[in-house]
Amino acid sequence: IIHLGSLGGLRPWSTHAHYCSSKAALHMLTRVMAKALAPEIAVNCVAPGMIDLGEVSAAGFMKRMAKQTPMRRNGTAADVAAAIKFFATAPSFITGQVITIDGGLGL
Repeated sequence: IIHLGSLGGLRPWSTHAHYCSSKAALHMLTRVMAKALAPEIAVNCVAPGMIDLGEVSAAGFMKRMAKQTPMRRNGTAADVAAAIKFFATAPSFITGQVITIDGGLGL
């Protein structure tokens, strides 16, 4: 099982309390389910940071966020897909993990 969390579940964004709370709950659910379903099922979570969605994204905001990110760019859908693929093909001994795909923004 692979959940889709968010950097917002790990880092408080004061203007998005409802979103951050729900994603933090999903991250904990990942860990609880991993413990409950082991050893038959592995449960992990991918937590993206700033992902550029093209025309849907506010260009000015995304540029500012890229400057704040240690990798100096925003993530892409391909970055998130690679993390999901990793968990989908990962050794079965990996469970209960939340991996951030954020270019270091959460540091």
